[in-house]
Amino acid sequence: MSVPHHDLHNEFPELNERIHELKVGDAHFRRLFDEYHDLTRSIEKMEDEVTPVATRTEEEAKIRRVHLKDELYRMLTAA
Repeated sequence: MSVPHHDLHNEFPELNERIHELKVGDAHFRRLFDEYHDLTRSIEKMEDEVTPVATRTEEEAKIRRVHLKDELYRMLTAA
């Protein structure tokens, strides 16, 4: 099953420079960025059935990813 890549560079290509700046200069952003990408890799394994889990577990992981992405986007677009 082919799934779209959800890494932040694909999600927000217009913000690549800002992503780099915050990864280097903001420890909180870096921690959330790393958590987002670790979670994305886990979800991809769940979707590809490499890591079988209950549907509810997969849905909860996706909800967590959306919350993380919202927070990261807020940080990326803050003045």
